[in-house]
Amino acid sequence: MSIFVDMIGVFDSGAGGLSVLREILKILPRERYIYFADNAFCPYGEKTPQFIQDRARFITDYLLEQGADIVVVACNTATAAAISTLRQEYSIKFIGMEPAVKPAALSSESGVIGVLATAGTLKGSKYLNTKGIYKNDARIEERVGQGFVELVERGLLDGPEVEETVRASLKPLLDEGADRIVLGCTHYPFLREVIQRIAGPDVEVIDPAPAVARQLLRVMTAEGIVREDALEPLPDIRLEASGDPTTSNRLLQRIISEK
Repeated sequence: MSIFVDMIGVFDSGAGGLSVLREILKILPRERYIYFADNAFCPYGEKTPQFIQDRARFITDYLLEQGADIVVVACNTATAAAISTLRQEYSIKFIGMEPAVKPAALSSESGVIGVLATAGTLKGSKYLNTKGIYKNDARIEERVGQGFVELVERGLLDGPEVEETVRASLKPLLDEGADRIVLGCTHYPFLREVIQRIAGPDVEVIDPAPAVARQLLRVMTAEGIVREDALEPLPDIRLEASGDPTTSNRLLQRIISEK
């Protein structure tokens, strides 16, 4: 009989990390999950690294108390600010977000890629190191997705207000000639349809979540903790939130209904 994790912990500053959980469920449908939305303190983008590290410790401790044996930091800003600290202080495995600059830079035909992210992510060493590696393969233009996180946390994924907000941050990247748009915040994929509509069919929008899901599977396989003996191929998902869980619950039900 296979050894399996008691539970996979996933956390984000709010509902955005559910876009990562959506991809994880596609390849690990039999696991037990606990998702923590720290929406009482959302957004993380302008918070200090120390504040984010403290929240990451608090959430990790809670997830471990609930039975999590591996944790996905489904937040680009938290990954940038806290994942190194978490890996130093805890013995479990942590999976973080990876900036999808590499596939964008190597596939761009115009030689210009755009990165939409939070201010915290754009200042983080993980992103800056990746940017440094591929800066000669493409010109990298950056913009903070102003108001994007707030829209998703309000449950607004389309409509005139969303179009106007997305266009304000996206258009400068398109004006620079970007033909690849990297989504550097886990909230942003919930606005992907609007982003793609504004960008047009010749621009590829790149979400790193599928790659994160594959990395989780690789780590769990290497550790021998993939659940293979569950009777039903259905996930068991528990959602917790530090604030109002309404939007997270609504998006979670949407994800489940897509399966």
